[in-house]
Amino acid sequence: MFAVSVTLIVKDLSFNYSKRAVLSAVNLQIGSGITALVGINGAGKTTLIRNLLGDLTGTGEIAFYDEGGNLRSQKIARARLGYLPQTFGFPPHLSAEEFVSYFAWLRGVPRRDRRAAVNDALQRVNMETEAATLMGQLSGGMLRRIGIAQALVHRPDAVILDEPTVGLDPAQRLDLRGLLAELAEATPVLVSTHLLEDVAQWDAGVIVLHEGTVAFQGTVQDMLDHGDGADTLERAFLTITARSSREKVRQ
Repeated sequence: MFAVSVTLIVKDLSFNYSKRAVLSAVNLQIGSGITALVGINGAGKTTLIRNLLGDLTGTGEIAFYDEGGNLRSQKIARARLGYLPQTFGFPPHLSAEEFVSYFAWLRGVPRRDRRAAVNDALQRVNMETEAATLMGQLSGGMLRRIGIAQALVHRPDAVILDEPTVGLDPAQRLDLRGLLAELAEATPVLVSTHLLEDVAQWDAGVIVLHEGTVAFQGTVQDMLDHGDGADTLERAFLTITARSSREKVRQ
């Protein structure tokens, strides 16, 4: 089980590549359940995630709080995050179990606990029967599941997944949506995506990132309400982002 969940609060986070602003005064809060980070390609989603992970450092504040509301060390909190990038490489000759075990070693899982941690991670993504299968022989959907297993193997306090359904067929996406819902019952899950039809199926919080700023944060129903009568999340998204662009022009 996941012992400690976290709440992540971002205040006035900005980040520039050279002189180009990629994130500008981002303020948001991420807590329990699934939170969908939504935006078109280039909106700044991956840059935001890399700042959360500590791979990039912008200006502003990123704070992690435990269940009791106590501020946690960023170094310790980030070590307790699980992460699946949008694309990840893998040695095709390793078995699924060996691949996940390698990440258990990387993340400091003690040798005596490693086998149990790997088995638990594989079971959580319903891949225990494929433990001996070579990575090069797994389907796209199975590879995503193993990717999530490596993010879970050190029993993290929160999980960040960057575009996990990209490249999957409809059946695989449906399967993965169910898995994420199950994971979110035990730990906070932040999912970056531009596929709003996936978000509509989750009981999720939604953050709309547009041109490097937060254009909206709330529930799925809140997003529809902010879409000026929109009947789908896609239409609400277009309304919200267009409004955000107009406001920037006026500024």
